[in-house]
Parts: sequence; C-alpha cells; structure tokens
Amino acid sequence: MSCKPESANRLLGVDTGGTFTDFVYCDDQGVRFHKVLSTPAAPELAILQGIQELGIVADGLRIIHGSTVATNAVLQNRGARTAYISNRGLQDVLTIGRQARSELYELQPQKPLPPVPPELCLQTNGRRGADGNVIDALEEADIKALLAELDKLKPEAVAINLLFAFINGEDEARIANALPAGLFVSCSHRVLPEYREYERGIATWLNASVGPLVQGYLQRFEAGVQPARVSIMRSSGQTCAAEQAGEEAVHLLLSGPAGGLAAARFIGRQTGEQRLLSFDMGGTSTDVAMVDGEIALTSRGRIGRYPVGVPMVDLHTIGAGGGSIAHADAGGGLVVGPESAGADPGPACYGRGGRSPTVTDANLVLGRLPETARLGGTLALDRSAAVAAMEELAAALKLPDAAAAAEGVIRLVNENMARALRVISVQRGVDPREFALLAFGGAGGLHICALADALHISRALVPDRSGVLSALGMLVAPDGRQLSRTLAGLLDEYTDSDLDRLFSELEEQGREILAGEGIEPDSIQAGHSLDLCYRGQTSTLNLVRAPVRTLAERFHALHAQRFGHRLQSPVELVNVRVSVNAKAHVINLPERKHTGTPEPVDQQQVSGCKAPVPIYDRHALPVELEIDAPAIIVDAVSTTFIDTGWRGRLDAYANLLLTRTAGDAT
Repeated sequence: MSCKPESANRLLGVDTGGTFTDFVYCDDQGVRFHKVLSTPAAPELAILQGIQELGIVADGLRIIHGSTVATNAVLQNRGARTAYISNRGLQDVLTIGRQARSELYELQPQKPLPPVPPELCLQTNGRRGADGNVIDALEEADIKALLAELDKLKPEAVAINLLFAFINGEDEARIANALPAGLFVSCSHRVLPEYREYERGIATWLNASVGPLVQGYLQRFEAGVQPARVSIMRSSGQTCAAEQAGEEAVHLLLSGPAGGLAAARFIGRQTGEQRLLSFDMGGTSTDVAMVDGEIALTSRGRIGRYPVGVPMVDLHTIGAGGGSIAHADAGGGLVVGPESAGADPGPACYGRGGRSPTVTDANLVLGRLPETARLGGTLALDRSAAVAAMEELAAALKLPDAAAAAEGVIRLVNENMARALRVISVQRGVDPREFALLAFGGAGGLHICALADALHISRALVPDRSGVLSALGMLVAPDGRQLSRTLAGLLDEYTDSDLDRLFSELEEQGREILAGEGIEPDSIQAGHSLDLCYRGQTSTLNLVRAPVRTLAERFHALHAQRFGHRLQSPVELVNVRVSVNAKAHVINLPERKHTGTPEPVDQQQVSGCKAPVPIYDRHALPVELEIDAPAIIVDAVSTTFIDTGWRGRLDAYANLLLTRTAGDAT
C-alpha cells in the first residue's frame, strides 16, 4: 500500500494508549503501521522505541501526537501542587461545586476530596460586576499579600479565577504578571472566557494542575525527536504546535479519542457511510460517539468527576476494554471492569506474569481470537494461561468450565458497550438503525456483530488497520482552534449585524493564532455557531449560525427532537463560538486491485460454531468478494469476528463492510 500526503513533509501519527502505542507513518513511498507496548511511567520512551523500530529519520518529519499525559494525571490525581486564587469569599467554589450527588440514594455518601486543598485556596480583594466594571478595586497591597502567601506555600502552579473575568480579565492579568518566574500560571479569561464560575474555575485549575506535567513531557519528547516538528491533537479534533499545547493542557484531555473520531470521519467519507456510530475499544476503555457527517463537539464534557467546559469531542467512555478484568463480586455475580490489566503485566494470555482473567483472555478461550495471532504484530498469545485464568473465574462463579465463564464475560462486556451506544443515540432521540456501526481499536472487530445485533443495526464496518486508526486520525485532522464568548441576552435583542461583529472579532483572533503557527492565511476556514437555551434553563443547545429571524424556530425544533417538547419561553443567546481550521492533510490511499479466490490461512474451533471457522488474511482477500459467516479476518494490528447472520466484503481500500443477512434489523 502506498500513501501520498498533499504536503512534502513526511508524516507520523502517534497515539499513546493504556496498553499499546500506535504509529502510522506516511510518505511518498508508502504507509506503514506499527505498535509497541506503552510505557506509562514515561510515554515518550515507547514513542522513541517505535520511531527507532520503524527506522524513521527525524529530519523533515512532522509528528502529530495524541497524548494521554493530561488525562492520566487527572484520573490518577497526580497533578502539580496548585494554588487557586479567587475573589474574597469565593475560595470554596471548587469544593462546593454544583452540590450534585453521585449516588442519589446513598444515605451516608463518602465525601470526596476537594479539588484544591483548603490551605491552597487563596482569596483577594478586587471585584467586578456583571458589566465588567470595578466594584472593589484590586490594589497593589492585595497583590503583595498574595505574593507573600504564595512564597510560604511554594506551589508549582497557580490558577486565577476572578468574578466576571470572562468580560474583563485585566485584574487576572495584573496578578499573573506579578507572579514569580517559574510558576505555571493559568488565568480563567484565557482558558475559558465563558460564564459559570464553577466550570470556569475547574477548567482553569485543571489547566494549571496538569500543565507542568504536560509541558515537561512535551519538552522531553521534542528533545528526543529533534529536528522533527511536533504537533499535538486537541480534544476538539484539531491539532496545534507542541509549544502551544503545553500552555493549554486542559485542551488535551481527550487527545487520543479525538484522533479516533477524525479517522472515523475520514473512513466514513471514503466508504460513503457518513452517518456513523463509532466505538473505539482499546485495552483499557471503550469510547463511543456519533459522527453525523461531522464530529460533534460539546462544552459539557467530564473527566472523572470534574466538568470540563472547553470544547471537546462529544463521546461517552466506559471502563470496558480488552484488558478489563473480570471477577466475582461479594454476591457471586460477574463483574467486568473498570479495572484493567494494562500493558504490564497485561492479560493472562500476554504471558508477562498477569493472572487476572480479562476480555482478551475470554475471546482467546472462545476461539474468536486466533491462537496464532500476534498482538501488535509481535506479541504471541498463551492460550493455556488464558484458560487457567478463566477456570479460576468459573470456580468463583460456580460455572462448569472456562468456556462458560468466558461466554459470560463477553456477553456482559457487550451489554455494557451496547448500553453506552444507546446513551449517545437513543437517549438523545436518535434512531441507531439509521446509522452504520464502525469499530476500531485493537479489540473492536471482535465485538462489532454482537453490538450491531443488540442495536438492530444492519450495516457495520471495520476499517483497514483498525487497531491503529486513532493514529491515522492524527494525520487527517486539521490544525485549528475553538474560540468562544459569553453574551447572555435574549436572542431577539440581537441583530444580524451584531452577530457579524462578534463572530468577526473571534474569527480574527483565531486566524492570528494559526498564522503565528505558520499556517497560510488562504488555507484557513471558519465556522460559526451559537449556544441557545430557553430563559431560565442552565443547559444549552448548539446551532450553526443562521439569520436571527430563523434561529428561534430552529432552536424550538431541535429542543423538541432532543427532549420531546418545546416551551413558550423566550430564547436566550448564551455563547457565540467560532471554529477556525486549516486545510487537513490529504492522505491519498491507492485503491487495491486484488482478485481471485479467497484461501484461508488457517482454521480453528470457535465456541458456538459446529465446524472449524476459517481464518483469512485481510490483505490477501479479493476486492468486493463476499465472505460468509462465521469467519475470522486478521491483519497485523486487529482481528474481526464475522458472526452468524452476517456477511462481509472488502472494498478497494481494504475496509471490511459487514451486512446483516439474518433476522429483522428494523
């Protein structure tokens, strides 16, 4: 297979996951794929190992990287020691939050640790009103008092979140400019210039907390790959220069998954299936999302227990991956995940000392994952170790054998993923039967038919090299930014001219940012949208820019579609948003011409199938020839199980297109 990027630069996409680090390398000679086991303690080591194994020369290379450093730091609560500065009397905003209970009916809920310890929550004079004007001036004495407190506390980072700074950020800037050199400083008017004090404060604190870790990691990474040019995937599905990414760490929290959705959009356009429900099943978790022509974004996402107000891809994540550990709970019931065996020691079948039964072990025991498979192209599997782990689980569950336990694991993890897919479709008023199901990640192809059956979907597809699809997404994502501004007024108070002015200001700001990163002005495109709600509501719906006279009715219709009703209340304009994007790299994958009769490379017994199931090498299969179920399709980085009731065929780009042949999908 060959690949020609539109630019003269050689391109390397790198996606760091919990178990594997994936590579897609593209130049005028071809495209190559690679996997290595991740090194969570120092993610750059796995990347440098992969670059060395691929034999890539750094000179003239552009690397686009999806990083999990920020995500892991938040989930594992190991951010930098961060001081939080607020107006006097508001130092507890992050601790109080929205007073939402994670367990509504728990009479004695466990009190979570505050995001910032009380001793690191500082307060100051200086206050502005809702119009941005000064109510209580910030004096030099106030700044000196803050500096004295910070000198005693010795934080590594500082987050500054003052009232109504999203309207006027002068006071935040004054404090930031007075702080000692060497501190990582985040100001709320730069991180998230929108209303909602708590959400803006959390975003600012997250940016400050993980910023030093991300910045240090990226500096080490850049030093290790010099003179290559490094870009980072943002949570919005856009890329930016590494030096800018280090200052905006909160925008990297969904860096890897965003790459997967960029690739899903690319594959959808390639196959003519632009309405997709996607699920990315990796070693640790599964991300599900909807791509309806374009990638959906949200400003109401969450990481762990924290809301993240910055724009990010709209997806739902559950703790179900190939490495998810299965065990019996105190009542003797089966539980799968969210704990994962990770990369080291990994599932029992990795033969690296792990003994816990996982989803990968279950697939191997049932025969859906071939015994001869090499995960990542190199890692041999130990079926006897997988059987031993499943036998222990079977004993704990009082089941007859390892196969029965493995079957239970697969059925339960499939139901967990199907439930997640319903969250982003059925629960939003969308019929999943109108979409095709797209699977990627190393484990996705083993479960795609079962999930499509559960959702009554009749079309599914597994892209070529689906195990490294997120890394491919790094190459087809555009450089870009998302910008926003809060207005908070009734929609009918604004004219089209008012909106033109507001959008133009944000668009010019975004164009200047991209121009500063070397993007040609003529290649930049902009999109405009608005957040609207009924007066008194706290949640908003995002609509593409349209004439003011039509926006209210379009909002009513969208609200009815999403929630089943419309109100007579006036419509409020809350935020205006601008997306600026450079043209994405055009990756030209040549069409395959392979013809002939498919010949299995092997066969093996699969639980539930009477006869041995043929195993085919994906890249030896003829184009457009139908493959009857049951069958196993393998390539170097992924495996697909075509279950009974389905039929598959390969298109010219080696994407596996699946069609339901039995039962009623409607």
